[in-house]
Amino acid sequence: MNEMNNNVASLARIDLNLFRVFVTIYKEKNLTRASEQLFLSQPAVSHALARLRDHFNDPLFIRDGHGVVPSPLAKRLWPKIEQSLQLMHQAIQSTHDFVPARDLKHLTIAMTDEYEGIFLPSIIQHLTQFNPNLQLNSVRIDRKNLRYELSTGKIDFAIDVQHSVEDSIDYECCNKDQFVVISRKQHPLLSSTDLTKEIYLDAKHITVSSRPTGRVFEDFFLSKQGIKRTISFRCQQYETAIRLITQTDHLLTIPQCQIAYFKDNYPQIKVHPLPIDIAGYQMNLYWDQQKSHEHQIAWCKTQLLQIISNL
Repeated sequence: MNEMNNNVASLARIDLNLFRVFVTIYKEKNLTRASEQLFLSQPAVSHALARLRDHFNDPLFIRDGHGVVPSPLAKRLWPKIEQSLQLMHQAIQSTHDFVPARDLKHLTIAMTDEYEGIFLPSIIQHLTQFNPNLQLNSVRIDRKNLRYELSTGKIDFAIDVQHSVEDSIDYECCNKDQFVVISRKQHPLLSSTDLTKEIYLDAKHITVSSRPTGRVFEDFFLSKQGIKRTISFRCQQYETAIRLITQTDHLLTIPQCQIAYFKDNYPQIKVHPLPIDIAGYQMNLYWDQQKSHEHQIAWCKTQLLQIISNL
C-alpha cells in the first residue's frame, strides 16, 4: 500500500508536459532541435530537463559532441513514456470529430523537385477549399531520414517512387506511370521515321535527378537488360531538360505524366513510345504507421490519394 501511495504521489508531483519534452529530446538527440519541435525557447527546454533530472535523480541525457545521448535509465523509460503519450493523444483525438475548417492548420509534404510542379498546385487548390488559411509546406524528400522525419512530425506525408521502407512507415499507391521518349521534331534521325531501339542506344541522352551522382530511376530498369546509355547532360528539373531537347539532338526518357504536364508549352517536341520493354513505376504516399488513426492524418491521406490518382 505504501509503495502504491508513493507512486501516486510521485506522479502527482510531476508536470505531464515534461514527458513531451523527454520524448522530443530523445528523438532529436539535440536540445536546440527539440526546442524548435516543441515551439519553446532553449532555456525553457533546459529548465524542463532539469526538472526531469531532479525528479528521476538521473542525468537522463548526457552531452555528446553537438548533441546529447540518453542515459541507461532514459533508454528504459523511453518505450513506456512514448507509448503512454501516444495513448493519451489517441484518447483526446477520439473525443471530437475532425473538422478541416477548424483543425487543418498546418501540413508538410515531402516530395521530389521533379513532381512538385505537378502535384503541389492541385493539392493546394483542393485542400484550401476546406480551410483557406491552411499553411502548407512542400519540402525536398530525404529518403535516408524518412522514418525519422515522419515519426518526429517534421513532415506529415511523403510522395515518392516506390522503394523499400522500414516497418514503421505505411504507404499506399497513389499513381502508376510509364516512360516515353521525347525529341525535337526536327531531329535528323527521327523527323521521318519511328524511334527504334538501335537509334535509342546510339543517341546521346539527357537525364533528370536532384541527386548529384548515381543512376537515375529509368537506368535501373535498363541496366537489368544490360543496357547502358550515353548521358551527356544531367538536370535537376524536367522543364530544363525539355528546353535542352528543343535545342539539341539529344533524347529524354520521361514519365508520361511529366510530358503531359509540359507538352502544350513546347510544341517543338515529339513524343515517342519507349522502344525498350521496361516496367513502369509506382508513386506512393508514405506516412508514419503510429499516426494512421489520427484524425488529421487519416483525413488528409484520403484527400491526397484522391487528388493524385485523379491527376
